[in-house]
Amino acid sequence: MENIEKLITQDKYKHIFDMAKKAGDLGLKEGLKVYIVGGVVRDLLLARDVQDLDLMVEGDGIYFAKKLAGDIGVRKIVPFKKFGTALIPHRDFQIEVASSRSESYENDSRSPKKVVFTSLEEDLKRRDFTINAMAMDTHPENFGKIYDPFNGQDDLSNGLLKTPLDPKKTFSDDPLRMMRAAYFSSKLSFKLDSDCRAAIKDSSKRISIVSWERIRDELIKTLSTAKPSIGLVIMQKTGLLETVFPEIDVMYDMDQSPEWHHKDIFAHTLQVVDNAAKLTDKMEIRFAALVHDIAKPTTRKIDPVKGYTFHGHDAIGERMLHKVAKRLRLSNQLASYIKKLTLLHLRPIAIAKSEVSDSAVRRLMVAAGEEIEDLMTLCRADITTKNPNRVKRYLKNFDLVEEKMKTVMDKDSAKTFLSPIRGKEIMKMFNLDPGKVVGEIKSEIEEAILDGKIENSREEAIEYLSKIKNRYVQN
Repeated sequence: MENIEKLITQDKYKHIFDMAKKAGDLGLKEGLKVYIVGGVVRDLLLARDVQDLDLMVEGDGIYFAKKLAGDIGVRKIVPFKKFGTALIPHRDFQIEVASSRSESYENDSRSPKKVVFTSLEEDLKRRDFTINAMAMDTHPENFGKIYDPFNGQDDLSNGLLKTPLDPKKTFSDDPLRMMRAAYFSSKLSFKLDSDCRAAIKDSSKRISIVSWERIRDELIKTLSTAKPSIGLVIMQKTGLLETVFPEIDVMYDMDQSPEWHHKDIFAHTLQVVDNAAKLTDKMEIRFAALVHDIAKPTTRKIDPVKGYTFHGHDAIGERMLHKVAKRLRLSNQLASYIKKLTLLHLRPIAIAKSEVSDSAVRRLMVAAGEEIEDLMTLCRADITTKNPNRVKRYLKNFDLVEEKMKTVMDKDSAKTFLSPIRGKEIMKMFNLDPGKVVGEIKSEIEEAILDGKIENSREEAIEYLSKIKNRYVQN
């Protein structure tokens, strides 16, 4: 077995090394075998960053967690007695301690019906993938020794995602592992083993027993990787996407005019998501990229001259996202965000194609508000034409729009637009009761500001009001 003591002594792993030494010394004192397990071992071997620490004890994990917490000055742990696990909320990073265990499942639930405390190897058997089914000994005499009963190191070297046991059983026991297969494939750029792929196809409908919150979290994790399309393709090819996100799945093999985009709506969407991932680490923009064309399948029509058209897919898409957000249990903040960017994603393109006027830019900035920069990032990601000249032209046009934005922002406060005159003031000035007329007057003033007829100031608004009042108020 390989020893990774040299790897763990690197400066960037000092927090892991120090804690592993403490755990090993405590295990020796208590007569318990203690191991670092799972993703920590995987990431050490891949030289990736490691934030938290997962420990496994052949024995009472909660007892060991209490002892370790006391040794490092943590007063309270968070125990989960049913599973024999506990969290140690260390000030610098989180430590999870678990008893080695095996689990059995009911057919209609991913929660184990029975937990049995067992040996190291039996524990590793229940892990999702071979690359996560390795353990590192913390015992002072064996420190750094790797236990790898399912050849996880070989799969790491080959960039292959496999399950320790029969993948049908692995995915049937815990269907969320199917989503994790997509996530790890994207995260590590690993190929999914053919048997695993076939098993997910056979078991894809079982994802329905998993809570939408857990599904949402794995989807977001996939979108947060360097190349989300890898996981999204796996989800589509295996049938997962049909259940998890049918509005995106239906895009597959649905043609659109290739002059502007990829021929296939799904392929275009994947490219936009990957483009967004290159431009920003912000998950919310990547989510907006995934759903920005969500209404294209619904609005697709064939024009004898233009080819495929998708009139109104921006506005209809915004409305569709209400149902999507509810199903995926998205936060109100994320739901509002992706709705806004979906609704507005065509506006900068329309402005860029025509004369970039102050008025058009001002209206866009007011509509987008604080999300204006994110919207422009999405629009840049949305350029997927294979014509390099078009790409250059679009990017240049977007540069012009952004330059105009800066000019407009220097002129006024459009980004945080507020009408300089309130409805109550209008009622008082003209002795009006609340009603439709007050709203119409206020709207005309705001429109005048947005059109650049007057400056966004109280003085100019009052002067403009005096000019138009006769149309609304009878003397």
